[in-house]
Amino acid sequence: MAAAQDTLTLWQDYRRSQDQHLRDRLILTYAPLVKFVAGRVGASLPSHVDEQDLVSYGLLGLIGAIERFDPDREIKFETFAMARIRGAIIDELRSLDWVPRSVRTRARQIERAIAVLERELMRAPTDDEIAKKLGIEPEELEDSLREISRTSVAALDELWSPMGGGDQIALIDTIEDGSGPDPESSLEQTEIREALAEAISSLPEREKLVVTLYYYEELTLREIGEVLGVTESRVSQLHTKAILRLKAHLAGGAAREPAEK
Repeated sequence: MAAAQDTLTLWQDYRRSQDQHLRDRLILTYAPLVKFVAGRVGASLPSHVDEQDLVSYGLLGLIGAIERFDPDREIKFETFAMARIRGAIIDELRSLDWVPRSVRTRARQIERAIAVLERELMRAPTDDEIAKKLGIEPEELEDSLREISRTSVAALDELWSPMGGGDQIALIDTIEDGSGPDPESSLEQTEIREALAEAISSLPEREKLVVTLYYYEELTLREIGEVLGVTESRVSQLHTKAILRLKAHLAGGAAREPAEK
């Protein structure tokens, strides 16, 4: 309790004075958040990606979160900061562009195939149906998903434009930070959360479970593998497939929106 009061006092003093020494103390207080988020992001990346590099990218997000946080908003700083720490890491990784173009291309092809099949079938397509749409064997689809899962920083960290236009946001923000700075932003966040919830509900059961355990229960891929009785690599594939389905579902909804008005 005393520590929480000390942190609250530190926030109040910093907001009043903007003193850089107080900001540095806040950075030290919340530094463990950066390591936690970097570890979660790093768990889905190739082994050659140095976690310390991710921590350094995340620190920039933490600093930005401290400078922009409004204690008067009804949201915990940890919730506000974690989304921005993750975003800073993802932005830096994306700017390095280390994911091979062939992998990005195949991911987009699978995503488009899922979107078309979902509109035609009015349900989530099976792996065999996706492979047939792509003109490849199911084994080739599995190989592609395995390659995408090894190299992609995909996930709900990926950016998405609501209704196909406007500012892009990270889908993970719709889970972690539902409060907006103004009513209009808050309404948009609510609509996006509802669209994401609908998309998740349409996933096949195992993929839905992976998404729920990873993003809502915050289990690691290894821990999810233990729950499902499969390897971490298999969980990574299920996660990748789920994300491609979610992006396809949301993109399909955005494409249909103008026709519904």
